[in-house]
Amino acid sequence: MSLLDKHKRIETHATLLMVLAFLTVTIGGLVQIVPLFYLENTIEKVEGMRPYTPLELTGRDIYIREGCYGCHSQMIRPMRDEYTRYGHYSLAAESMYDHPFQWGSKRTGPDLARVGGRYSDEWHVDHFMDAKQVVPESVMPPYGFLARAKLDGQHIQELIETQVIVGVPYSEEMVENAKADFLAQANPDADTAGLEARYGAAAFGKAVNIRNFDGQQALTEMDALIAYMQVLGTMVDFSTFTRDPNR
Repeated sequence: MSLLDKHKRIETHATLLMVLAFLTVTIGGLVQIVPLFYLENTIEKVEGMRPYTPLELTGRDIYIREGCYGCHSQMIRPMRDEYTRYGHYSLAAESMYDHPFQWGSKRTGPDLARVGGRYSDEWHVDHFMDAKQVVPESVMPPYGFLARAKLDGQHIQELIETQVIVGVPYSEEMVENAKADFLAQANPDADTAGLEARYGAAAFGKAVNIRNFDGQQALTEMDALIAYMQVLGTMVDFSTFTRDPNR
C-alpha cells in the first residue's frame, strides 16, 4: 500500500481521523505545557522593576477604563523598524505586575511602552485636553473631563490588596500606607519620605516621580493618568542591555 493510499484511508475514516487528530493535539499540548511545571518562574526578573505606586496604579485603571489599549499598544517587537522608532524591544518582566497586561492589538496611535519621560507633564495635559493641539492629525477624542474628576483615594487600599491576591508583591507596609502614598505623590509639599522609601531609589534603584502632574491644586484623574504615562518604560535601565544591530 502506497503512502497516498494510507493517507486516503485516514481521511475517509472519520473515527480514525478523529483519534489521530486528538493524539496529535494532546502530544503537542503536553510538549508545550509540561515543562512549565518544572520552572519556578517563566519570567526572568530584571533589576529596577517594581510594583506601581498607588497613584500610578489608579492611572492604569483609568487607562483601561477609557479603552486606551484599543488604539495604543504597549509592546515593542524585536524588529529594526520597531526599536528604531520606539526604543528597546519589550521585555516580559515589564508586564510581570500588569493584570491584565496592556500589549494591545492595534496601533491607531503610537506604541506607549517607552512614553515615560518622553514628553513633559504640560504636553500630556494639552494632549488629553485636546490631542489636535499638539498632534494636528490625531483622531483621539478629548479627555478634558479627567482634569475635573477629583480623586480622594477612598478605596486605594482595597485596590492594592486585590493586586496582592493576584501575586503583585506589595509589602504589608505598602498596603498600610497606600492612601498616604496615593495622596503624597502629586503633592510636592507633602511628606514623601515614606513613598520614596517604599518605591524609590533605596528599594528599586530609581526615584519616584513626585510632583503636581496636571498643575491643579486638587488631585484629579488627570494627575493619576499622567503619573502612569510618565513611568512607562522608565523602570529598567536599558543602557545595560545590548541588541543585535543586524536584526
